[in-house]
Formats: sequence, structure tokens, C-alpha cells
Amino acid sequence: MSNPVETESLPGQRFRERFPLLALLIERMLLSLLLLVAVSVLIFGGVEALPGDFATTYLGQSATPQAVANIRAELGLDRPVVTRYFEWLAGAFQGDFGTSWASRNSVSEQVGNRLGNSLFLAGFAAVISVPLAVGLGMLSVHFRNRMPDKIINVISLAAISLPEFFIGYLLILYFAVNFGVATFPATVYEGMGFIERLKAIALPTATLVLVVLAHMMRMTRAAILSVMSSAYMETAELKGLSAFRAIVKHAAPNALAPIINVVALNLAYLVVGVVVVEVVFVYPGMGQYMVDAVTVRDMPVVQACGLIFAAVYIFLNMLADILAIVANPRLRHPR
Repeated sequence: MSNPVETESLPGQRFRERFPLLALLIERMLLSLLLLVAVSVLIFGGVEALPGDFATTYLGQSATPQAVANIRAELGLDRPVVTRYFEWLAGAFQGDFGTSWASRNSVSEQVGNRLGNSLFLAGFAAVISVPLAVGLGMLSVHFRNRMPDKIINVISLAAISLPEFFIGYLLILYFAVNFGVATFPATVYEGMGFIERLKAIALPTATLVLVVLAHMMRMTRAAILSVMSSAYMETAELKGLSAFRAIVKHAAPNALAPIINVVALNLAYLVVGVVVVEVVFVYPGMGQYMVDAVTVRDMPVVQACGLIFAAVYIFLNMLADILAIVANPRLRHPR
């Protein structure tokens, strides 16, 4: 007698067989949520494990033990770590990151103001770098092993080799100090109009574009070249299509999945890795806010910034997976 479990598929299996794309999307979202919770544990535990104490830093080395104990009781630092973690996590999922220890202001309000500035900078850099990287990648494939391809590869290797803070200081030296054609620093950013804001972020945007452009361009070139060796590409050329039209019409769409992944990873870097650029250019964004909080050991701000950066990174990676699955039907049936 056969086992009914073997003859009848489970509800989850029936759902997966009937809606494979929707099942994969739900699976990716649940995994991303679990990963975010795991990262929150690491962020909270890592901050708690840091040496030193905010109360001692705030009151100074001459503070009495009673004064330090009073500050710790006021901030809730005398309660168990597990209790404080779950309270912090519950508040974070509701958009409440608590109160800044240093300024006594709402962390959520301060993060909201700074996050908008960082997203504006990263978004403008993405608008420039993504189309430029894809276009240069296809151009490099079209002229592969010729002079334009070699020039693009040399420039991209040089850009990858230079750290972002060095590129930023070079741009400041030449465009802000020597020639005076750019605005620096961006400390007068608040209250500016749209055009003035674009002028203020010109140098930080140029730095981010140079940092992420080379990597995206080289990965685009590699993905398209791997497709160019396919039989259907030879057929397209034999039918009379020009090399560049064959790249645009046939190679680029079939190389879309890896291109989407590398673009999403670099977009995540634009948001998460903007910390160094914001510090170099004194830009009032999330990165500068987190560095200032680390200086004064304002742990609620550090934890909030870390969790937001992690959430953005995880979300963009999840979005890349979803777009790759939608763009490539073969990924929906891995077997």
C-alpha cells in the first residue's frame, strides 16, 4: 500500500509547481527578512561588545561611580542585554530607533533628514554611472582587442586601483582649490535649491561614479563576451546584422541577469559605501552622521545607521535576485 504522502503532493509543493515564480519571490523575501534579523543581532551585539562606556565618555574621567551609575540607569544600560535588544528591534521595525544619547533628540528624525541627503547623492551617482557603464561595456565588446577597448580597460583598472578617499582629495585639489570651478565643502547644503544642490554634490558624485563605473563596466563586458561565443550570435552575424546591432539586440538582453546583479551590488555600495566620501567632503548624510556618532559613542545612532545600511544592502541584493529571475526563465527551474 502506497504512502499517501508519496502519492499526494504537499500544499507547499503544489503551490510551487503551480506558481513557480511567485514561490521563488516569496522565498527570496523571507530569506532576506531572516538575514536582516540575523544582521541586527550582529549589529547590536557588536556595538555592545565595544570597549568603553558612554557614561564615562560623557561625564569624563573624573566622574564618580555614582554619577556613572545614574547615567547608565537613565539610559537603561543596567538592564539585561537580551531585553534591550528585543525592545530595540521591535522599535526599529516600527521606525522608532530611540533617542540619541548625545543630543537627546529622536534618532528617527535625524536619520530621516540625513538619509534623504545620502539617497540623493547615491541616486544621482547611479543615474550617471549605470547607463555609462553599460554603454562603455558594450562599446568595449564592439572594439574588443583594439585600441578603444585597451584604453577603456587601462582607465578602468586605474580607477579600481585608487581608493575613493584618494580620488576625492585629487578632485578637491584640482577642481575646488586650483581651478575653483566646484563647490567645497558642502556644509551649506541645507536650504539650497535643486540646482545649487547639484552643484554642491558635483565632486562627491564624480568620486562615486569613478569608483563604481569601472567595476560595472568590466563585469558588463565580461557578461556580454561570454554570450558572444554562442551559436545564435554567429547566426545573427551570418544573417547580416552588424556587430554592434547584434550586441545590442541579442547579446545584451541574454547577458542581463549577471549585469543586473553587478549593477545592484554597486548600487548597494553607493548607499553603504558612501561613508568615506561623505566624510571627505563633509557631506551631511548618513555616513557623516554615523562617524560623528562613533566619535562620541552615541550607540543608538550607530545601531540605527548600521541597521539601515544593512537593510538597504539586503533589499538591493534581493531586488537583483528577483529581477534576474524575471529576466531569465531558466533560473525559475534550477533542476
